[in-house]
Amino acid sequence: MKNLAVLNSEQKKDSENNIIKEEISLNLRLWLPLFYVIYYCSFLIPSIIFMLFIMFFYLPNFLEVSNFISLFTNLPSLIASISIPIVIIICYLIHLFIVAIITRWFWRYSEKKSPSKSGIIPRNIPSKTLNYYHFRSFIIKYPKNAFSRGPFPWLLNWMYNFIGTNKIGKGSVIEEQLAGDRFVEVGKNSYIGTNPGISSHSVEGVFGNISFAKIKIGNNVTAAGFNCFAPGIDIGDNSWWLPMTGATKYNILKGNSFYYGTPLRKIFKKKVIEYLKISEEDLKRAEELNKKLNIKKKNKKETSVKKANEF
Repeated sequence: MKNLAVLNSEQKKDSENNIIKEEISLNLRLWLPLFYVIYYCSFLIPSIIFMLFIMFFYLPNFLEVSNFISLFTNLPSLIASISIPIVIIICYLIHLFIVAIITRWFWRYSEKKSPSKSGIIPRNIPSKTLNYYHFRSFIIKYPKNAFSRGPFPWLLNWMYNFIGTNKIGKGSVIEEQLAGDRFVEVGKNSYIGTNPGISSHSVEGVFGNISFAKIKIGNNVTAAGFNCFAPGIDIGDNSWWLPMTGATKYNILKGNSFYYGTPLRKIFKKKVIEYLKISEEDLKRAEELNKKLNIKKKNKKETSVKKANEF
């Protein structure tokens, strides 16, 4: 019996030693220069435009004017003082656009070399898919922060659609979120509340596999806040998520329902009344209002189609 136990322990040790455990080789020698290209090139053109404006227009017409009263009576001086904030805003928007367009070039190139696909990516085996997965996660970080942390955070949806990392429909609003920067599809007129975790990937342990799958969120989906969207979930149209609701991986929801809890499940009328502390009459009023709004939207669409046909 002892010999068998010793043999089994030795076999276990051999099997553990044979498992390939390899540290991830991040190619920072290539990635960091690409980051510097995005960062410095995005500031180069706006800074040139701003300095030309300061040197040839703002300096002679405002800063070098000796008479204080003429700053308010002379037309070029007034234009110079009024236009400087406008020029700053324009230069900043140019900076953001250059960030997006350079990132789009790198992103499209990486997608041609290794397209994003749903599946399992092993981390203990070096592969082309793994390398480009890490490259794309690195290259999108600065554009995401540049847009979301700036004065124009509503341009973030445009940035995702322009670069091609995500597809976000018209009228959809996504509040400040964790992850959510790639492999996500959101339909029209959806609202994702504050601090959601929208992650198309999950790493299972230090050397574990990466579950990488597209997240699909339908039309007219409302998530209250602090919700969790795991990889591979598919949310149907007209879904409502209460706060602190989370979906596990590869969860498929048909929609037209209220969901709550972690892991999420359907909530029925009695539970809604208890949770929101409202009456059945209030629920009926809300349903009637939704019906009226939908009817108005349909009527507007029909009238616009009729006017277009008349022309």
